[in-house]
Amino acid sequence: MSGASGSSSVPVYEPASPGDRFGPLIERRDDADFPFYNGTPTTLSARQWILLWVSVAVGFAALVLIPQPGNLVALIPRILFVGIPLVVLAMVTREHWTALFRRVRGRDVLTMIGFALLNLAVTFALALVVQALFGVASNKAVDGAGEGGALDTVTFYVGTGIQLVGEEVFTIVPFLALMYFLVTKARLSRKTAIVLAWLISAVWFGAAHLQTYDWNFAQAFIVIGGARLVLTLAYIRTKNLWVSTGAHIINDWTLFTQAIVAHAAFIAL
Repeated sequence: MSGASGSSSVPVYEPASPGDRFGPLIERRDDADFPFYNGTPTTLSARQWILLWVSVAVGFAALVLIPQPGNLVALIPRILFVGIPLVVLAMVTREHWTALFRRVRGRDVLTMIGFALLNLAVTFALALVVQALFGVASNKAVDGAGEGGALDTVTFYVGTGIQLVGEEVFTIVPFLALMYFLVTKARLSRKTAIVLAWLISAVWFGAAHLQTYDWNFAQAFIVIGGARLVLTLAYIRTKNLWVSTGAHIINDWTLFTQAIVAHAAFIAL
């Protein structure tokens, strides 16, 4: 960070120096940086960051508290889950809210697939360990996939796609908020802030899944939290919410499709 430009009250933020970036295995060599945490493309106050984090929590409350008697009706809370924080983000950043989303190129699609495959492998390995040590609870949404007919199955995929965008917003907005507080207020280095924000946001994400998995803490924090670490790495690498969302959708839709095919095969027997 440097001095002022035009007015002493307006901070000017320098791009991250090469020494404060992770190597090419973690961050691409494109000099792209995370938005908002250091005043680029716009400056947010601590109060605005808190408001954004609250909006994420309100969106999550809408998702879990509004009744969902079927996948068609479930579209409403799922849209609110992603819509509420994005509307608030647009309110505080104006036209800059789109900085979360960058253009998707061919290598980004390959990155989505790569992280999805990595995530499936990591999730499977962690689930085996947790199942052996603590036991695991089933995901009722996955278990019921494909049981309601063709229209219900289509709305299930559409709705979960929307929800998975929301889950990325639910994680990445707090990640960026933590980056702001750790870099700007705590004066930590960018690398240290990334690691801490990466870990804390994974715990936040895991905690949100406690009810889904019958309050199985090991499953929520080790399996789901571990999977979240992989998905957030996709964002850290590309600075593009579409990439982490794409990896998340490929991962979850693979699991959903396996459940639907297994259910159809069982019915056919």
